[in-house]
Amino acid sequence: MSRVQMLTIKDDDADQRLDRWFRGQFPHISQGRIEKMCRKGEIRVDGGRVKGSTRLEAGQQVRVPPLPSSEAPPPTPKAKVSDADAKLIQSCVIYRDDHVIALNKPAGLPTQGGSKQTRHVDGMAEALKFGLEEKPRLVHRLDKDTSGVLLLARTRAAAKALTAAMRHRETRKIYWALVAGVPTPYLGEIKYGLVKAPGRGTGGEGEKMIAVHPRDIDDTYGAKRAHTLYATLYRVASRAAWVAMEPVTGRTHQLRAHMAEIGHPIIGDGKYGGSGQENMGDGWGAQLGGIISKKLHLHARMMRFEHPETRKVVTVTAPMPDHMAQSWDTFGWTTDLAAEDPFEALE
Repeated sequence: MSRVQMLTIKDDDADQRLDRWFRGQFPHISQGRIEKMCRKGEIRVDGGRVKGSTRLEAGQQVRVPPLPSSEAPPPTPKAKVSDADAKLIQSCVIYRDDHVIALNKPAGLPTQGGSKQTRHVDGMAEALKFGLEEKPRLVHRLDKDTSGVLLLARTRAAAKALTAAMRHRETRKIYWALVAGVPTPYLGEIKYGLVKAPGRGTGGEGEKMIAVHPRDIDDTYGAKRAHTLYATLYRVASRAAWVAMEPVTGRTHQLRAHMAEIGHPIIGDGKYGGSGQENMGDGWGAQLGGIISKKLHLHARMMRFEHPETRKVVTVTAPMPDHMAQSWDTFGWTTDLAAEDPFEALE
């Protein structure tokens, strides 16, 4: 066992989660043990109790309790990314420089692993080093069935800058969706709060977000404020509409839950009602009589951000997935009908 140590957080390590920093310093210590030491108050920052998720600041003092020697069995080597997966993830790259990589994430591919997910973007990121020593770091997430722009940072400094920009809402994200019905007014905002409803099973399967009226947010335990802008761009009679959305906040399932709450769930969204609208007497339900795909029609179309190194504004646009492109073709819509930033065009 080692003795108590007091370690100072360096500038390069600022804004990291405590648990990730700790694993970097002591790779033989498990995540579970780190969490236990935090709960017992054995790990402290500037003398105070902390959680594993606490973000560190440069100059802070971390108390490290006595730890077992590092002679424990070495960690299991990470599984090598298969040639097929490496080819897949590399084909998704739509922007790349020495600091940032942007992917057009395919629908159906998880961003990170879960209790039943072993194949995901984070795991495949080993194939995105392109000559650098470290694998790129995720700086935000997309739902498994949502496609589109996903940013990864190639350096710790870039990760810190991009994460901070997203936390302070200094990036623009525009999503495209096909929704049931036609939202009115055509241009609007949704400010319902969101609270997590527990799912079934030990892994939380079926977990979803419940909308909370703005006046009830403060009185609802666990509810968080959420804000979405939307613009109805084109419609199919009164059946469906092409909608652009900008999430002002970044809550779990925010766009899906918000559109469902105003009565226009995203088509193909089984969790939030986008696969089960009743037909209107002519056989046309959520899939408009079966003429379009049953997959989720939600796509992260564009992201605009300040480059962490050059400070220049970068705009990345992702082509739609095949199932959405086919739906657009069915309705006679083309991507050039919409402005790159519809909200900017409508200001």
